Amino acid sequence: MRFFVPLRLMLVLVLALGAPALSVTPLLAQNAQVGASSGLPIPRFVSMRNAPTNVRVGPGTQYDIAFTFLRPGVPVEITAEFDTWRRIRDVDGDEGWVHQNLVVGDRTALVAPWRAEGPIALRVASGPDAAVRAWLAPKMLVSVRTCTGTTCEIRLSHTGPDGHAKSYQGFVAQDTLWGVYEGEVFD
Repeated sequence: MRFFVPLRLMLVLVLALGAPALSVTPLLAQNAQVGASSGLPIPRFVSMRNAPTNVRVGPGTQYDIAFTFLRPGVPVEITAEFDTWRRIRDVDGDEGWVHQNLVVGDRTALVAPWRAEGPIALRVASGPDAAVRAWLAPKMLVSVRTCTGTTCEIRLSHTGPDGHAKSYQGFVAQDTLWGVYEGEVFD
């Protein structure tokens, strides 16, 4: 469950931030910028460190809470930096500000959050013809270990209907994940 800020309050925020808020926009459009505070790429994916985590309408504790993350490890995209504050965007496109200590560089992703149903194959190897190890449901949270630009190696833990936790590791098509960029390569 998240709590949203009324549109009226968002308009006040935009007017209050004025030029600083507008000056960030060109940075986002170029996709090759570096954060002034961190020296890291903007935009970039990270994950939420703790839960609950309040996301604020501006970069500081004096700003109202826009919504709250209730689950740790959720992937978010950092779209701007202001001192020790990071503007983030979630899978639904909602944005707000969190302190840098509330996010961590661990890569996580959501499996096909745009789908309502339909299984996604977790394969034993990176090829599209590799055997299926398990079937993943949309919106499952996974840890991302590596990506080749077309395939990602992931891990996840899942509690089955019998109540026992099971861990899985395997490969999924990169375009089935929200939390990695199209064509992104890392290990």
